[in-house]
Amino acid sequence: MRILVNGAWRETVAAELSTVLEELGYGGAVVATAVNGEFVALGVRPRTRLAEGDRVEVLAPMQGG
Repeated sequence: MRILVNGAWRETVAAELSTVLEELGYGGAVVATAVNGEFVALGVRPRTRLAEGDRVEVLAPMQGG
C-alpha cells in the first residue's frame, strides 16, 4: 500500500503504525506520531491500522534554546 510519510510517498506491506515505524528505522526512537492529522500515542500505535493514502507524520524532539 502507498502512504504519505512526512510528505514523501512510501510503499509498505505493514498494516499497523508501529510496524511502519520499524520499517522506517524509528524502532527505538522517541518520536511523536500523527495519522491524518490526529496525534497517535505510543501505546496505541500497535493497534493503529493504516489504509491506502493515509498521511503519517513522524516528529523527533529537538534540543536547543
